[in-house]
Amino acid sequence: MSASIGRSPRPTIAVAAFCLGFMAFSGSALSETTATLRIMQTTDIHVHVADYDYYANKQSASVGLAKVATLIEQARAENPNHLMIDNGDLIQGNPLGDYMAKRRGLQKDEVHPVFKAMNLIDYDVGNIGNHEFNYGLEYLGIALAGAKFPYVSANVFYDDGDLDPTNDKPYFAPYVILERELLAADGQRYPIKIGVIGFVPPQIMQWDKAHLSGKLIARDIIDSAHRYVPEMEAMGADVIVAVPHSGLTAERPKVLDENATYELSLVPGIDAILFGHAHQVFPSETYADLPGVDVKTGTINGVPATMPGFWGSHLGLVDLELRRSTVGKWYVNGGEGKVRATYKREGREKIALVDADPKIMAAIAEEHQATIAYMSEAVGRTEAPINSYFALVADDPSIQIVTNAQKWYVERLIKGTEYDGLPVLSAGAPFKAGGRGGPEYYTAIESGDIALRNVADLYIYPNTLRAVLLTGAQVQEWLEMSAGAFNQIDPGTRSEQALLNPEFPSYNFDVIDGVTYRIDLTQPARYARDGSLTDPDARRIVDLQFQGAAIDPEAKFIVATNNYRAGGGGNFPALDGTTTIIEAPDENRTVLANYIFELKSFNPSADMNWSFEPVSGDVNVTFSSSPAAAKVLDGSLPIEAAGEADDGFAKYRMIMQ
Repeated sequence: MSASIGRSPRPTIAVAAFCLGFMAFSGSALSETTATLRIMQTTDIHVHVADYDYYANKQSASVGLAKVATLIEQARAENPNHLMIDNGDLIQGNPLGDYMAKRRGLQKDEVHPVFKAMNLIDYDVGNIGNHEFNYGLEYLGIALAGAKFPYVSANVFYDDGDLDPTNDKPYFAPYVILERELLAADGQRYPIKIGVIGFVPPQIMQWDKAHLSGKLIARDIIDSAHRYVPEMEAMGADVIVAVPHSGLTAERPKVLDENATYELSLVPGIDAILFGHAHQVFPSETYADLPGVDVKTGTINGVPATMPGFWGSHLGLVDLELRRSTVGKWYVNGGEGKVRATYKREGREKIALVDADPKIMAAIAEEHQATIAYMSEAVGRTEAPINSYFALVADDPSIQIVTNAQKWYVERLIKGTEYDGLPVLSAGAPFKAGGRGGPEYYTAIESGDIALRNVADLYIYPNTLRAVLLTGAQVQEWLEMSAGAFNQIDPGTRSEQALLNPEFPSYNFDVIDGVTYRIDLTQPARYARDGSLTDPDARRIVDLQFQGAAIDPEAKFIVATNNYRAGGGGNFPALDGTTTIIEAPDENRTVLANYIFELKSFNPSADMNWSFEPVSGDVNVTFSSSPAAAKVLDGSLPIEAAGEADDGFAKYRMIMQ
């Protein structure tokens, strides 16, 4: 192990607030010795406790905290000095989470199934993720009460309304200092104080505005670290572990950064970082080109770090080498970060590397079986299959049925109001479109009965419906931002060109139904991912029409969407909450279920309201999708199969002429 982490000694001062436990120790305070501390991490479990795909109604080789539990047991056996920490996004994200929050409910003194599992695993600390707020603060409080371990988050405060940040009180414990003992190389046990501090993206105030406005304030991650890390040192912490629910990028830091892990590695006093949120794996070659990152040792600017994927795909491990001085003080001499996977891929098949822990499966059996039954309830019938294989490259039925439902709902809401008579458009995005989720992460519904699992598969997030009032010009800017999903295509190049921008999340590729338009890929993107205007002269959206005529830039339109987008999620122009005119009480997928229930039977064909502008020249434009997508190619789309792609995907060619 390399990556030395040097810093000046911390003073030994009595532990104050946010402490956990006390363990007796033996051994002389005058001896000098060494020890290795193993810190294990999970992140972004999103309620995937079981190794089960509730959408496909079958076992899964690649998900499940129950599988990670087997790795945890193995890792603990390798080192008696260990901690277990979770980095959040735990209680929302799959049908089990929705069943607990929306159908069954969680009463006080009941234990949520994720905490049944985590209590058995014996976690030491948990961090709050952004999705923890999706069901509201009351539900979150009841859920967290079932955890037999403390939770931390250093940048969330009560909103006391006085505009004075100096007297704001933390909503959660900013940090804990764990009093533990280490078995050292000399065979003796010695006390150690380990500080654990957590962080959540400040963007929770946008993403869950309806739940949090007027109740909480979220502050900058780095500012909060500079405030609390010295305080933890003063409390006598020998080791400080930062747990940011935040991704890794080397972009220039901004105030209230969502992805602040890189800057956090530069904060003095932090010895290890357990990060998440991005649904990626660190260390991995994905981050090999970032300055200061060593993917061989798993360090960021010398600080050991790990990000263990998502949904229980990996276990993160940070091993710290510690030295105990003759005065009884521990110092960090070095360390490394690494991950262990619960599965591997062989060609297009996922192979489980470990079995699910039967104790975990037994603990959640009741809720697990109830969720399967819940997802099997029928709401209607589809006359044709629905899939999202090509949702990013062509108008698509999996989006069309959602936008149709939203439009139907909003038109009913505005009857008899001041907005009655205004045209209603509807925006939707592909949620299951491969990407980080892998080649199986697509919607694929056969014709026949539509069950709740299919509705949840079409709309996987617990968003609530919103409607915004925009001008025609603002509708066009919305689509320009959405068109950042594509790379710029050079019509003069015959070599292969990738169509999709891998840095652009599929859930930010909004299709707006009710207008027609084409996307000119020979133009550069008008907006950057952060919403900044990068090329004022660029126009990818061409021939934007409403009812067969060029859209009037001054005309008013109501656009149905969700709370995430309307409140600023994705950094879209004119969408910051100020243009919202309807805050509906219903979730978008509830709207979708009710729409299908009213229709009874429907044909999910797309209306083909958007397409790509033809590109002159013999261009070779390709993209990846599921291998299963080849089976649904019937000549109706300008797409042809083009062989195999990486990581189990298949390659397809877009015919641009």
